[in-house]
Amino acid sequence: MNILDVLQNKVFIAAMLGWFIAQALKIPTEYLRSRRWLWTMFFASGGMPSSHSAMMVAGTLAVGLYHGFDNPLFGIAVALTMIVTYDAAGVRRQAGMHAERINLLFGELLKGHIWDEKELKEVIGHTPLEVAGGIILGLLVSIMLWMIWT
Repeated sequence: MNILDVLQNKVFIAAMLGWFIAQALKIPTEYLRSRRWLWTMFFASGGMPSSHSAMMVAGTLAVGLYHGFDNPLFGIAVALTMIVTYDAAGVRRQAGMHAERINLLFGELLKGHIWDEKELKEVIGHTPLEVAGGIILGLLVSIMLWMIWT
């Protein structure tokens, strides 16, 4: 197997394209939200749209389009996509909310004291809207790729 084989894998390309476009879109959507250009959003978790959801949905739909919706791999891909999107909006979002509260608690307890520990990462999950944005983006990426590269 060589790099050309990987570049011919349409499912892999769809999934990676979904992830890449979602990560790139986080920069302008963050600007619209905060009026600041944060180029580091390309490497961030959290934000709009969910790159986890976009990647999984694009890959899952690509399996169906290129290999058939009756293929057992499509069923497995759907199950994994459901787990990832649920995790992105559920478990990871709750972990971010807990980190926010813990950081607030440390701030309250240590007022007036120098605190040199790093704060917990608060933006590690997605809102349901961000996950929905990732799902829509993933569908669009796979459909467009399938229309171009059948």
